[in-house]
Amino acid sequence: NDEQDRLLVAAAADGPAFILPTAAARSRPDLTVATAQRWFAGLGLEIKGLMVLKRTDANSRELAAEAATGGLFYLAGGDPGHLARTLGGTRVWEAIRRRWLDGAALAGSSAGAMALCEWTLIRAGWPNRTQRKEETALAVVPGTAVLPHYETFGQRWVPSARSALPGAVLLGIDERSAAVWNGSGWAAVGPGRVVIWTGDTAREFQHEPVEGLPSPTL
Repeated sequence: NDEQDRLLVAAAADGPAFILPTAAARSRPDLTVATAQRWFAGLGLEIKGLMVLKRTDANSRELAAEAATGGLFYLAGGDPGHLARTLGGTRVWEAIRRRWLDGAALAGSSAGAMALCEWTLIRAGWPNRTQRKEETALAVVPGTAVLPHYETFGQRWVPSARSALPGAVLLGIDERSAAVWNGSGWAAVGPGRVVIWTGDTAREFQHEPVEGLPSPTL
């Protein structure tokens, strides 16, 4: 993730940088924070954990006040449903939203990227990992749902995602790659592809501007 994470670090505003291990709340969020700290230290950025693990944390006045000072926010991967349910409509998310509108950098990986769209895709049933259904997410990117790890398993979600969200833009992102908003448009960054599904049509982008992806809105 060197290319996009260097862009992210360069875009950070004044204030502390935060990693939110919310999606990993049930699987060692402390390790998620430690991994992020090691990684971003190599890029010259000190990052700290904003330990929003459950809904009561997300509505904490103290954590919201801490988030209100942030210059960068990174939503880590894990459980996409838990992340969206925990953050949506809370004091912490409102603080992050306001800081983003004021110029703070905002990013997510895997479940974190999924939560930034209007919908996140969760399992429709067990044990099938491929069948997905929609759940309301944070809606930074409207009308859109992410297909993460696209080249490994995300592409297998396409049929069920199209069935669940027939009018949505489906955003497939290969591993170690990203769709980056630069203030005026989207770009495909990293070694892999960004794939935009609208209806039954897919378009691939690599190292170039991305067309067909809605602009962020809050």
